[in-house]
Amino acid sequence: SVTFPSIKPPKVMHNDDEFLLAANLTEAEMRTELAVVLYQKRKLSMGKAAKLAGIPRIQFQFLLASREIPVNYDVEDLKQDLETLRQLDAEMKH
Repeated sequence: SVTFPSIKPPKVMHNDDEFLLAANLTEAEMRTELAVVLYQKRKLSMGKAAKLAGIPRIQFQFLLASREIPVNYDVEDLKQDLETLRQLDAEMKH
């Protein structure tokens, strides 16, 4: 019969502060980094990512630009923007 050595799983830190200390980040910095990664992976919209980071959307856009991260903007976003413009135009004419 074959025996395998027991393998212990790596120690997982359970205290959030330990993660922050290990990464040498403040909580705000950690939230910002998470927001950027989730935005890059298209898991969060820009508005939701900015909210997670705790900063205004325009500031989040500047942060992305400073890191040379392109804005996620596709055909569906364009269609939504055009519809919003049509609605605003119709409201202004009334």
